[in-house]
Amino acid sequence: MKRLLPLLCAAVLTTTAAQAQDTVKIGMLQGFTGPTESLVKPMALGGELAIQEVSDSGLFLGGKKVVSVRGDSTCVDAAAATAAADRLITSEGVNGIVGATCSGATTAVLNNVARPNGMLMISPSATSPALSTIEDDGLFFRTAPSDARQGQIIGDILVAKGIKTAALTYTNNDYGKGLADSIQSAFEGKGGKITAVAAHEDGKADYSAEVATLAAAGGDILIVAGYLDQGGKGMIQAALDTGAFEKFVLPDGMVGEALTDNFGADLDGSIGTNPGTDSPGAAMLAKLAEGKGFKGDDPYVPEAYDASAILLLAMQAANSTDPAKYKGMVEKVANAPGEKIFPGELAKALKILADGGDIDYVGGTALELIAPGESAGSFRETTVEGGKWKTVAYH
Repeated sequence: MKRLLPLLCAAVLTTTAAQAQDTVKIGMLQGFTGPTESLVKPMALGGELAIQEVSDSGLFLGGKKVVSVRGDSTCVDAAAATAAADRLITSEGVNGIVGATCSGATTAVLNNVARPNGMLMISPSATSPALSTIEDDGLFFRTAPSDARQGQIIGDILVAKGIKTAALTYTNNDYGKGLADSIQSAFEGKGGKITAVAAHEDGKADYSAEVATLAAAGGDILIVAGYLDQGGKGMIQAALDTGAFEKFVLPDGMVGEALTDNFGADLDGSIGTNPGTDSPGAAMLAKLAEGKGFKGDDPYVPEAYDASAILLLAMQAANSTDPAKYKGMVEKVANAPGEKIFPGELAKALKILADGGDIDYVGGTALELIAPGESAGSFRETTVEGGKWKTVAYH
């Protein structure tokens, strides 16, 4: 029996090593805690839906399995985000990262961990315009459009609704400042007036001072470029409590059911914007997600599904899990020419690529990557009616 033990241990180690070689790990680096926690829960599930679809197909790189390994970027704590990314890369041995959620964390991870380690990242939701020009060695992509585009959309919507003046508050970080600048430039460029701009910090118990500053300047509406689980929510609460503002413009970081669940009909008449499309792929993803614990059309869920999909399809196209080899394939699989690929068709895409063919990944967002590796992007306009979000247009 004693002589058998070393043999059994060797067999177990050999089997474990073989299984490890046959498994590809994708880091799911998202803000599982922090100011976007309620947004991230369905986002991560959307990204993992594509990972599971590829793994179950049996067609990925000769039959390799794919697993998601989660890391918490917290959205706002750069040190925690870089520590989580370092763990994913150096300890877990991931082959690519879907994330991070927020722009500041994404910038920190890219600069301090991903780029030095040659690791590829695809963010489904980091939207700061500064990320369009960041040095990335071709390792960073995003399936969400830049906030430079969202600012233009919000400016158009305000003008179309006859709103002439607005006060503006933003969360005091890369995302909030970039979006606020974009909104102000677009709205004032179309003849509107931003009466006052006030940054707010997340995590405060009371936002009455910030609201008082904005209320003193006046405005037809308050634009809140913040986070629905943190300071943005606090700014709305203070505005409603004091009667300073009754209606709000709520960009992407504020759009989620957690906000309407909290405020209900008090938000009626408010306007929301977030990346979204009424393309066939969006409907297909919504159907695909049924019964899986999340909605396929929740904010940034389609972007997360698409991020995981093009990451894995790029690996298949390159026949490699090495970022240095597959990074050049991300835009190739995402854009024409090639056979169009929609949600639920990843097995089909894997076979085409394995046979040497070309694909044009459309996905759930009608994805088209433009230089420098980011989505051209469409936006969904919503309003709050009866305490619920209602889609009214796409831009």
